[in-house]
Amino acid sequence: MTFQDLKLSEPILKALAEEGYTKPTPIQEQAIPIVLDKKDLLGCAQTGTGKTAAFAIPILEHLHTQEASKGYRHIKALILTPTRELAAQIDDSFTAYGKYTGLKHDVIFGGVSQHTQTLSLRNGTDILIATPGRLLDLMNQGYVHIAHLEFFVLDEADRMLDMGFINDIKKIIRELPEERQTLFFSATMPPTIAKLADSLLTDPLKVEITPVSTTAEKIKQGVLMVSRNDKPALLEYLLNLGNITRTLVFARTKHGADKIAKQLTKAGIKAEALHGDKSQQSRLSALHNFKTGRLRVLVATDIVARGIDVDNLAYVINYDLPEMPETYVHRIGRTGRADKSGIALSFCSREERENLRLINKVTNQNIPLVKDHPFHQEVAAGSAKSGGGGNRGPRPHGNGGNKPDFKNKRRPQSGGGNRRSGNGQHAAHAPRQQGAE
Repeated sequence: MTFQDLKLSEPILKALAEEGYTKPTPIQEQAIPIVLDKKDLLGCAQTGTGKTAAFAIPILEHLHTQEASKGYRHIKALILTPTRELAAQIDDSFTAYGKYTGLKHDVIFGGVSQHTQTLSLRNGTDILIATPGRLLDLMNQGYVHIAHLEFFVLDEADRMLDMGFINDIKKIIRELPEERQTLFFSATMPPTIAKLADSLLTDPLKVEITPVSTTAEKIKQGVLMVSRNDKPALLEYLLNLGNITRTLVFARTKHGADKIAKQLTKAGIKAEALHGDKSQQSRLSALHNFKTGRLRVLVATDIVARGIDVDNLAYVINYDLPEMPETYVHRIGRTGRADKSGIALSFCSREERENLRLINKVTNQNIPLVKDHPFHQEVAAGSAKSGGGGNRGPRPHGNGGNKPDFKNKRRPQSGGGNRRSGNGQHAAHAPRQQGAE
Protein backbone atom coordinates (compact mmCIF):
# COMPACT_ATOMS: atom_id res chain seq x y z
CA MET A 1 0.00 0.00 0.00
CA THR A 2 1.08 3.57 -0.70
CA PHE A 3 -0.25 6.87 0.65
CA GLN A 4 -1.84 7.37 -2.77
CA ASP A 5 -3.99 4.31 -2.08
CA LEU A 6 -5.44 5.99 1.01
CA LYS A 7 -7.20 8.52 -1.24
CA LEU A 8 -5.72 11.54 0.50
CA SER A 9 -6.07 15.01 -0.99
CA GLU A 10 -3.36 16.45 -3.20
CA PRO A 11 -1.99 19.05 -0.71
CA ILE A 12 -1.34 16.34 1.89
CA LEU A 13 0.12 13.90 -0.62
CA LYS A 14 2.44 16.65 -1.88
CA ALA A 15 3.66 17.37 1.66
CA LEU A 16 4.18 13.67 2.40
CA ALA A 17 6.17 13.24 -0.80
CA GLU A 18 8.42 16.12 0.17
CA GLU A 19 9.01 14.41 3.53
CA GLY A 20 10.03 11.25 1.70
CA TYR A 21 6.92 9.31 2.77
CA THR A 22 5.85 6.71 0.21
CA LYS A 23 4.50 3.69 2.09
CA PRO A 24 2.61 3.94 5.39
CA THR A 25 3.91 2.02 8.39
CA PRO A 26 1.69 -0.80 9.72
CA ILE A 27 -0.07 1.42 12.28
CA GLN A 28 -0.59 4.14 9.67
CA GLU A 29 -1.94 1.64 7.17
CA GLN A 30 -4.47 0.34 9.68
CA ALA A 31 -5.32 3.50 11.62
CA ILE A 32 -5.67 6.12 8.88
CA PRO A 33 -8.68 4.46 7.17
CA ILE A 34 -10.38 4.05 10.56
CA VAL A 35 -9.95 7.73 11.41
CA LEU A 36 -11.01 8.79 7.92
CA ASP A 37 -14.16 6.72 8.46
CA LYS A 38 -14.89 8.75 11.62
CA LYS A 39 -14.56 5.78 13.99
CA ASP A 40 -13.10 5.95 17.49
CA LEU A 41 -9.71 4.28 17.68
CA LEU A 42 -7.81 2.44 20.41
CA GLY A 43 -4.19 2.18 19.32
CA CYS A 44 -1.68 0.06 21.18
CA ALA A 45 1.67 0.44 19.47
CA GLN A 46 5.30 0.38 20.38
CA THR A 47 7.18 3.66 20.25
CA GLY A 48 8.76 4.42 16.90
CA THR A 49 5.98 2.90 14.82
CA GLY A 50 4.71 6.17 13.33
CA LYS A 51 1.80 6.95 15.65
CA THR A 52 1.92 10.72 15.15
CA ALA A 53 1.36 10.49 11.40
CA ALA A 54 -1.34 7.85 12.04
CA PHE A 55 -3.56 10.48 13.66
CA ALA A 56 -2.18 13.75 12.22
CA ILE A 57 -2.66 12.86 8.55
CA PRO A 58 -6.37 11.86 8.72
CA ILE A 59 -7.20 14.80 11.03
CA LEU A 60 -5.60 17.19 8.52
CA GLU A 61 -7.51 15.45 5.73
CA HIS A 62 -10.87 15.86 7.50
CA LEU A 63 -10.32 19.51 8.39
CA HIS A 64 -8.87 20.43 5.01
CA THR A 65 -11.89 19.07 3.14
CA GLN A 66 -14.31 21.01 5.36
CA GLU A 67 -15.43 24.48 4.39
CA ALA A 68 -12.80 26.94 5.60
CA SER A 69 -13.67 28.90 8.73
CA LYS A 70 -14.29 32.61 8.25
CA GLY A 71 -13.02 34.95 10.92
CA TYR A 72 -12.31 33.34 14.28
CA ARG A 73 -11.00 29.78 14.07
CA HIS A 74 -12.62 27.45 16.59
CA ILE A 75 -10.47 24.60 17.88
CA LYS A 76 -11.57 21.51 15.96
CA ALA A 77 -8.83 19.10 17.05
CA LEU A 78 -7.09 18.77 20.42
CA ILE A 79 -4.02 16.58 20.89
CA LEU A 80 -3.08 15.99 24.52
CA THR A 81 0.43 14.72 25.21
CA PRO A 82 2.53 14.35 28.38
CA THR A 83 5.75 16.31 27.76
CA ARG A 84 6.84 19.62 26.28
CA GLU A 85 9.32 17.94 23.96
CA LEU A 86 6.70 15.58 22.56
CA ALA A 87 4.20 18.43 22.15
CA ALA A 88 6.76 20.43 20.17
CA GLN A 89 7.57 17.41 18.03
CA ILE A 90 3.91 16.74 17.23
CA ASP A 91 3.56 20.41 16.30
CA ASP A 92 6.49 20.00 13.89
CA SER A 93 4.74 17.00 12.34
CA PHE A 94 1.55 19.00 11.72
CA THR A 95 3.71 21.69 10.13
CA ALA A 96 5.30 19.14 7.81
CA TYR A 97 2.15 17.25 6.81
CA GLY A 98 -0.19 20.23 6.67
CA LYS A 99 1.98 22.87 5.03
CA TYR A 100 -0.28 23.12 1.95
CA THR A 101 -3.66 22.83 3.67
CA GLY A 102 -3.99 26.38 4.99
CA LEU A 103 -4.88 25.04 8.44
CA LYS A 104 -3.57 26.75 11.55
CA HIS A 105 -2.14 24.83 14.48
CA ASP A 106 -0.65 25.92 17.79
CA VAL A 107 1.22 24.26 20.63
CA ILE A 108 1.02 25.18 24.30
CA PHE A 109 3.04 23.82 27.23
CA GLY A 110 4.35 24.96 30.58
CA GLY A 111 7.83 26.02 31.59
CA VAL A 112 7.75 29.17 29.43
CA SER A 113 5.82 32.42 29.51
CA GLN A 114 2.24 32.03 28.31
CA HIS A 115 2.30 35.44 26.61
CA THR A 116 3.46 34.26 23.18
CA GLN A 117 1.06 31.33 23.32
CA THR A 118 -1.97 33.46 24.17
CA LEU A 119 -1.07 35.96 21.43
CA SER A 120 -1.01 33.15 18.89
CA LEU A 121 -4.40 31.92 20.12
CA ARG A 122 -5.99 35.38 19.88
CA ASN A 123 -7.64 34.68 16.52
CA GLY A 124 -8.23 31.02 17.28
CA THR A 125 -6.70 27.93 15.75
CA ASP A 126 -7.86 24.80 13.97
CA ILE A 127 -5.61 22.35 15.81
CA LEU A 128 -4.20 22.63 19.32
CA ILE A 129 -1.40 20.47 20.72
CA ALA A 130 -1.07 20.77 24.49
CA THR A 131 0.26 19.38 27.72
CA PRO A 132 -2.40 18.93 30.44
CA GLY A 133 -1.25 21.54 32.97
CA ARG A 134 -0.89 24.50 30.61
CA LEU A 135 -4.11 23.57 28.79
CA LEU A 136 -6.14 23.62 32.00
CA ASP A 137 -4.51 26.88 33.05
CA LEU A 138 -5.40 28.65 29.80
CA MET A 139 -8.88 27.14 29.78
CA ASN A 140 -9.46 28.52 33.28
CA GLN A 141 -8.23 31.93 32.12
CA GLY A 142 -10.61 31.89 29.18
CA TYR A 143 -7.99 31.69 26.43
CA VAL A 144 -8.93 28.20 25.24
CA HIS A 145 -12.46 27.03 24.36
CA ILE A 146 -13.18 23.50 23.15
CA ALA A 147 -16.95 23.55 22.71
CA HIS A 148 -16.56 23.12 18.92
CA LEU A 149 -14.12 20.24 19.19
CA GLU A 150 -14.49 17.42 16.66
CA PHE A 151 -11.33 15.37 17.29
CA PHE A 152 -9.70 14.51 20.60
CA VAL A 153 -6.38 12.62 20.69
CA LEU A 154 -4.91 11.28 23.92
CA ASP A 155 -1.34 10.36 23.09
CA GLU A 156 1.05 8.29 25.27
CA ALA A 157 -1.79 7.61 27.72
CA ASP A 158 0.24 5.26 29.94
CA ARG A 159 2.98 7.86 30.25
CA MET A 160 0.33 10.43 31.22
CA LEU A 161 -0.72 8.30 34.15
CA ASP A 162 2.89 7.55 35.13
CA MET A 163 3.52 11.29 35.36
CA GLY A 164 0.48 11.86 37.60
CA PHE A 165 -1.75 13.64 35.08
CA ILE A 166 -4.85 11.55 35.69
CA ASN A 167 -6.75 14.25 37.62
CA ASP A 168 -5.93 16.91 35.01
CA ILE A 169 -7.04 14.56 32.24
CA LYS A 170 -10.36 13.89 33.98
CA LYS A 171 -10.98 17.65 34.32
CA ILE A 172 -10.29 18.17 30.61
CA ILE A 173 -12.49 15.23 29.62
CA ARG A 174 -15.43 16.78 31.51
CA GLU A 175 -15.19 19.82 29.21
CA LEU A 176 -15.19 17.85 25.95
CA PRO A 177 -18.33 17.91 23.80
CA GLU A 178 -20.13 14.57 23.74
CA GLU A 179 -20.22 14.48 19.94
CA ARG A 180 -16.59 13.97 18.97
CA GLN A 181 -14.19 11.43 17.53
CA THR A 182 -11.66 10.14 20.05
CA LEU A 183 -8.30 8.56 19.29
CA PHE A 184 -6.53 6.88 22.19
CA PHE A 185 -2.89 5.79 21.91
CA SER A 186 -0.84 3.94 24.49
CA ALA A 187 2.28 1.79 24.31
CA THR A 188 0.99 -0.45 27.09
CA MET A 189 -2.52 -1.34 28.17
CA PRO A 190 -2.64 -2.06 31.93
CA PRO A 191 -6.06 -2.15 33.66
CA THR A 192 -6.03 1.54 34.61
CA ILE A 193 -5.42 2.54 30.99
CA ALA A 194 -8.05 0.12 29.70
CA LYS A 195 -10.57 1.60 32.14
CA LEU A 196 -9.77 5.13 31.00
CA ALA A 197 -10.12 4.07 27.38
CA ASP A 198 -13.53 2.53 28.08
CA SER A 199 -14.74 5.81 29.56
CA LEU A 200 -13.57 7.84 26.56
CA LEU A 201 -14.26 5.71 23.50
CA THR A 202 -17.48 4.69 21.77
CA ASP A 203 -17.40 1.32 19.99
CA PRO A 204 -13.72 1.77 19.13
CA LEU A 205 -11.79 -0.21 16.59
CA LYS A 206 -8.51 -1.53 17.98
CA VAL A 207 -5.14 -1.44 16.28
CA GLU A 208 -2.35 -3.34 17.98
CA ILE A 209 0.92 -3.45 16.09
CA THR A 210 3.38 -5.22 18.37
CA PRO A 211 3.00 -7.13 21.63
CA VAL A 212 3.40 -5.14 24.82
CA SER A 213 6.99 -4.87 26.11
CA THR A 214 8.77 -6.22 23.06
CA THR A 215 11.82 -4.65 21.47
CA ALA A 216 12.09 -3.91 17.78
CA GLU A 217 13.81 -6.69 15.84
CA LYS A 218 15.92 -4.25 13.82
CA ILE A 219 17.64 -2.96 16.98
CA LYS A 220 20.80 -4.89 17.76
CA GLN A 221 21.23 -5.05 21.52
CA GLY A 222 24.14 -5.76 23.83
CA VAL A 223 24.94 -5.52 27.52
CA LEU A 224 28.40 -4.66 28.83
CA MET A 225 29.23 -5.84 32.36
CA VAL A 226 31.29 -3.14 34.04
CA SER A 227 31.99 -1.87 37.54
CA ARG A 228 30.18 1.30 38.52
CA ASN A 229 33.49 3.17 38.83
CA ASP A 230 34.56 2.19 35.31
CA LYS A 231 31.40 3.38 33.57
CA PRO A 232 32.77 6.86 32.72
CA ALA A 233 35.93 5.36 31.17
CA LEU A 234 33.93 2.76 29.24
CA LEU A 235 31.63 5.41 27.78
CA GLU A 236 34.58 7.55 26.73
CA TYR A 237 36.31 4.49 25.30
CA LEU A 238 33.33 3.56 23.11
CA LEU A 239 32.84 7.10 21.87
CA ASN A 240 36.54 7.38 21.04
CA LEU A 241 36.35 4.36 18.72
CA GLY A 242 35.46 6.91 16.07
CA ASN A 243 32.74 4.90 14.36
CA ILE A 244 30.09 5.59 16.99
CA THR A 245 28.64 8.86 15.83
CA ARG A 246 25.62 10.74 17.20
CA THR A 247 24.61 8.97 20.40
CA LEU A 248 21.80 9.28 22.94
CA VAL A 249 22.93 8.32 26.45
CA PHE A 250 20.40 7.58 29.19
CA ALA A 251 21.17 8.31 32.83
CA ARG A 252 19.00 7.44 35.81
CA THR A 253 19.12 10.85 37.56
CA LYS A 254 19.30 14.52 36.63
CA HIS A 255 22.53 14.94 38.61
CA GLY A 256 23.99 11.91 36.86
CA ALA A 257 23.13 13.31 33.42
CA ASP A 258 24.84 16.60 34.24
CA LYS A 259 27.91 14.80 35.57
CA ILE A 260 28.24 12.55 32.50
CA ALA A 261 27.87 15.50 30.11
CA LYS A 262 30.57 17.46 31.97
CA GLN A 263 32.95 14.49 31.95
CA LEU A 264 32.50 13.99 28.20
CA THR A 265 32.95 17.69 27.47
CA LYS A 266 36.15 17.70 29.52
CA ALA A 267 37.35 14.74 27.44
CA GLY A 268 36.76 16.69 24.22
CA ILE A 269 33.46 15.03 23.28
CA LYS A 270 30.71 17.58 22.66
CA ALA A 271 27.83 16.69 24.96
CA GLU A 272 24.89 18.33 26.71
CA ALA A 273 22.44 17.14 29.36
CA LEU A 274 18.66 17.25 29.05
CA HIS A 275 16.35 16.74 32.01
CA GLY A 276 13.40 18.25 33.86
CA ASP A 277 15.43 20.76 35.89
CA LYS A 278 16.73 22.47 32.75
CA SER A 279 14.92 25.56 31.52
CA GLN A 280 12.56 25.04 28.63
CA GLN A 281 14.79 27.09 26.34
CA SER A 282 17.82 25.02 27.35
CA ARG A 283 15.93 21.76 26.73
CA LEU A 284 14.69 22.83 23.30
CA SER A 285 18.14 24.12 22.36
CA ALA A 286 19.88 20.88 23.38
CA LEU A 287 17.34 18.75 21.50
CA HIS A 288 17.57 20.97 18.41
CA ASN A 289 21.38 20.85 18.41
CA PHE A 290 21.28 17.07 18.74
CA LYS A 291 18.72 16.61 15.97
CA THR A 292 20.65 18.87 13.59
CA GLY A 293 23.97 17.17 14.28
CA ARG A 294 25.64 20.09 16.03
CA LEU A 295 25.80 18.01 19.19
CA ARG A 296 27.37 14.55 19.14
CA VAL A 297 26.10 13.22 22.48
CA LEU A 298 22.87 14.01 24.31
CA VAL A 299 22.77 12.74 27.89
CA ALA A 300 19.18 12.52 29.07
CA THR A 301 16.91 11.18 31.74
CA ASP A 302 13.75 9.30 30.83
CA ILE A 303 12.12 12.59 29.88
CA VAL A 304 13.07 11.72 26.28
CA ALA A 305 12.50 7.98 26.52
CA ARG A 306 9.04 8.26 24.99
CA GLY A 307 7.96 9.68 21.67
CA ILE A 308 11.01 11.78 20.78
CA ASP A 309 12.00 11.17 17.17
CA VAL A 310 15.54 11.88 15.97
CA ASP A 311 16.20 11.07 12.33
CA ASN A 312 18.94 8.52 11.67
CA LEU A 313 19.90 8.03 15.31
CA ALA A 314 22.01 4.88 15.17
CA TYR A 315 23.13 4.52 18.79
CA VAL A 316 21.52 4.47 22.21
CA ILE A 317 23.60 3.77 25.31
CA ASN A 318 22.00 2.97 28.66
CA TYR A 319 24.65 4.31 31.03
CA ASP A 320 22.32 3.29 33.86
CA LEU A 321 19.79 0.50 33.50
CA PRO A 322 16.23 1.67 34.19
CA GLU A 323 14.48 0.44 37.32
CA MET A 324 11.26 -0.19 35.37
CA PRO A 325 11.93 -2.84 32.71
CA GLU A 326 9.26 -1.42 30.37
CA THR A 327 11.28 1.81 30.22
CA TYR A 328 14.10 -0.12 28.55
CA VAL A 329 11.84 -0.76 25.55
CA HIS A 330 11.03 2.92 25.19
CA ARG A 331 14.64 4.02 25.63
CA ILE A 332 16.10 1.81 22.93
CA GLY A 333 13.14 2.62 20.70
CA ARG A 334 14.75 6.01 20.05
CA THR A 335 16.90 4.15 17.51
CA GLY A 336 15.83 1.68 14.84
CA ARG A 337 12.93 3.91 13.86
CA ALA A 338 10.94 3.75 10.63
CA ASP A 339 12.88 1.44 8.30
CA LYS A 340 16.29 2.12 9.86
CA SER A 341 18.40 -0.21 11.98
CA GLY A 342 19.99 0.73 15.28
CA ILE A 343 22.31 -0.38 18.05
CA ALA A 344 21.49 -0.23 21.77
CA LEU A 345 24.24 -0.90 24.30
CA SER A 346 23.60 -1.10 28.04
CA PHE A 347 26.09 -0.84 30.90
CA CYS A 348 25.38 -3.15 33.81
CA SER A 349 27.20 -3.04 37.15
CA ARG A 350 26.90 -5.67 39.86
CA GLU A 351 24.30 -3.50 41.58
CA GLU A 352 22.12 -3.49 38.44
CA ARG A 353 22.02 -7.21 37.66
CA GLU A 354 18.53 -7.59 39.07
CA ASN A 355 17.41 -4.79 36.74
CA LEU A 356 18.91 -6.73 33.83
CA ARG A 357 17.16 -9.93 34.89
CA LEU A 358 13.79 -8.15 34.96
CA ILE A 359 14.40 -6.54 31.56
CA ASN A 360 15.16 -9.94 30.05
CA LYS A 361 12.06 -11.41 31.67
CA VAL A 362 9.66 -8.67 30.62
CA THR A 363 11.01 -8.44 27.07
CA ASN A 364 11.21 -12.24 26.77
CA GLN A 365 14.78 -12.28 25.56
CA ASN A 366 18.38 -12.68 26.66
CA ILE A 367 20.28 -9.54 25.72
CA PRO A 368 23.64 -10.70 24.31
CA LEU A 369 26.67 -10.00 26.46
CA VAL A 370 29.53 -7.94 25.00
CA LYS A 371 32.74 -9.19 26.64
CA ASP A 372 35.35 -7.78 24.29
CA HIS A 373 36.06 -4.43 25.91
CA PRO A 374 38.79 -3.28 28.32
CA PHE A 375 36.53 -2.93 31.35
CA HIS A 376 34.68 -6.23 31.29
CA GLN A 377 33.67 -7.46 34.74
CA GLU A 378 33.25 -11.21 34.99
CA VAL A 379 29.83 -12.52 35.95
CA ALA A 380 29.51 -15.33 38.47
CA ALA A 381 27.67 -18.41 37.25
CA GLY A 382 23.91 -17.92 37.38
CA SER A 383 24.14 -14.35 38.63
CA ALA A 384 22.91 -12.68 35.46
CA LYS A 385 20.98 -14.63 32.88
CA SER A 386 21.87 -12.63 29.83
CA GLY A 387 23.10 -13.73 26.47
CA GLY A 388 22.46 -16.34 23.89
CA GLY A 389 25.29 -18.82 24.38
CA GLY A 390 27.79 -17.13 22.12
CA ASN A 391 25.54 -15.17 19.77
CA ARG A 392 27.24 -12.48 17.81
CA GLY A 393 25.95 -9.16 18.99
CA PRO A 394 25.88 -5.58 17.81
CA ARG A 395 29.07 -4.21 16.40
CA PRO A 396 29.46 -0.43 16.59
CA HIS A 397 29.95 0.74 13.02
CA GLY A 398 29.70 3.77 10.85
CA ASN A 399 27.51 4.30 7.83
CA GLY A 400 29.67 1.94 5.81
CA GLY A 401 29.19 -0.92 8.26
CA ASN A 402 32.90 -1.07 9.19
CA LYS A 403 33.91 -2.90 12.32
CA PRO A 404 35.62 -0.73 14.96
CA ASP A 405 39.37 -1.08 15.06
CA PHE A 406 40.61 -1.89 18.55
CA LYS A 407 44.24 -1.79 17.51
CA ASN A 408 46.34 1.00 18.98
CA LYS A 409 43.39 2.31 20.95
CA ARG A 410 44.75 3.79 24.12
CA ARG A 411 42.77 2.58 27.07
CA PRO A 412 41.17 5.47 28.99
CA GLN A 413 42.40 5.79 32.55
CA SER A 414 39.65 5.08 35.04
CA GLY A 415 41.69 5.51 38.19
CA GLY A 416 40.44 2.17 39.37
CA GLY A 417 43.69 0.18 39.10
CA ASN A 418 44.31 -2.75 36.81
CA ARG A 419 41.28 -4.31 35.16
CA ARG A 420 41.12 -7.56 33.25
CA SER A 421 39.45 -7.66 29.89
CA GLY A 422 37.06 -10.44 28.99
CA ASN A 423 39.58 -12.56 27.12
CA GLY A 424 42.76 -10.49 27.17
CA GLN A 425 42.57 -9.74 23.45
CA HIS A 426 41.46 -6.57 21.74
CA ALA A 427 42.41 -7.05 18.13
CA ALA A 428 40.83 -5.44 15.12
CA HIS A 429 37.39 -6.83 15.61
CA ALA A 430 34.21 -5.52 17.17
CA PRO A 431 33.10 -6.21 20.74
CA ARG A 432 32.12 -9.86 20.81
CA GLN A 433 28.90 -10.91 22.50
CA GLN A 434 28.65 -14.11 24.47
CA GLY A 435 26.17 -15.58 26.83
CA ALA A 436 26.84 -14.80 30.47
CA GLU A 437 27.62 -18.03 32.24
